[in-house]
Amino acid sequence: MFSRALKPVASVAVQNGAKFSTTSQKNFKVVVAGAAGGIGQPLALLLKQNSLVTRLALYDIAPVTPGVAVDLSHMDTPAQVTGHKGPEQLAAAVECADLVVIPAGVPRKPGMTRDDLFNTNASIVRDIADCVAKNAPKAIMAIITNPVNSMVPIASEVLKKAGVYDPAKVLGVTTLDVVRAAAFIGEINCVDPTTVKIPVIGGHSGVTIIPVLSQSCPAVNLTDQGKIEALTKRIQEAGTEVVKAKAGGGSATLSMAYAGARLACAVLRGLKGDSDAVECAYVKSDLTEATYFANPVQFGPNGVEKNLGYGELNDYEKELLKAAIPELLKNIKTGENFANK
Repeated sequence: MFSRALKPVASVAVQNGAKFSTTSQKNFKVVVAGAAGGIGQPLALLLKQNSLVTRLALYDIAPVTPGVAVDLSHMDTPAQVTGHKGPEQLAAAVECADLVVIPAGVPRKPGMTRDDLFNTNASIVRDIADCVAKNAPKAIMAIITNPVNSMVPIASEVLKKAGVYDPAKVLGVTTLDVVRAAAFIGEINCVDPTTVKIPVIGGHSGVTIIPVLSQSCPAVNLTDQGKIEALTKRIQEAGTEVVKAKAGGGSATLSMAYAGARLACAVLRGLKGDSDAVECAYVKSDLTEATYFANPVQFGPNGVEKNLGYGELNDYEKELLKAAIPELLKNIKTGENFANK
């Protein structure tokens, strides 16, 4: 998927219309905060191959972080890699960044919900957001750290306090839900999953994940409502499927890194000026009662350029949305309360 010619000068891979590597018309600095972890290392690997990335700063508290940077620096792609270890080096990592991707935090283990991760991960995202506010206030923040539904409000509140908040530049990475939905539909339809276009809206946990199967292109080869509901449930609980399969050895890391790289690429293509840089993301929103909501957005030179909404839902999807809103409201309030305590 990410193979390239010996000289990485042109587009080499497309997924659902989104290019992972494009001709370098502009150069960008990307930071991976949490770069030594299970998501961070493969995410950094994929970003090192993106020709829009000319500077790749890897940050983590883990002692191995400088070694990860050296390892990646031996790849024959143009991006210059730097490693930054510990809180005292975070500012140097973040300084002058165009995009800060945040997979930092503890992973989910069997029996844990995303909410169980909150106490540990909330302070991590808060501190990174504070550093971004001081050292790269115009950077776009793409938050992978769970629970995403609460982490995005935390980052937003921190930036508000610092007087540098721009709702177009703070987003939660929900791309993995889209990737999973396309993969599962590809299996059902016996088609290449890269040809499947499917919006997944709402949030990034349990009932807040709403795959809009009625808008799938091609249409899902399911007519039985029970099977449609089963597929919806599988998409909603796909993270748990991975956690159980790894038997205590971690959560979704490789697929999350892939999804994070895809979202990062869309953001960078938008910054470059491409007019078709569209992905689902969890952003500040007035489309529902929830003040943050995930749906397709178009990226541009200043981040989220246009919220594309979620279109028409069928009766079943309307019920899913109705069930999701109270949970989203609770998650958002939890994040805001943490940031403002």
